[in-house]
Amino acid sequence: MNAYQRVNHFFDKLEDHVRGRLSRRPLIYSFIGGVGIVLFWKGVWETAEYYPSLFGLPSLLIGALIMLPTGLFVSFFIGDNIILSGLKHEKKVVEKTEEELRSETVDLKILIARLDSIEKKLDAHSK
Repeated sequence: MNAYQRVNHFFDKLEDHVRGRLSRRPLIYSFIGGVGIVLFWKGVWETAEYYPSLFGLPSLLIGALIMLPTGLFVSFFIGDNIILSGLKHEKKVVEKTEEELRSETVDLKILIARLDSIEKKLDAHSK
């Protein structure tokens, strides 16, 4: 295992542990996450200020050139759900009737029950 793999493995395990503990306390989790995100972007912003070529339009263009080929531009600003719902010609939630929403809720409950059943069968089979 090379150094990169060891570091990656360490942080992967640490993330699993921390996420598992914090997921039981969503308010604390969201506060810590929010502070981390703000500090990260504050560091990016302040680092970019050291380079005069990153002001204004050049900054916008470089950011777009990074985000477009990685798929992050559309995903971040529009979101996958909006794109998929548009491709499927689905209505927005505010446009759906109460009947349609209830029907979707029933469908989701049926799917959850099926998944629970499959999970139980897999658990029984693996023992």
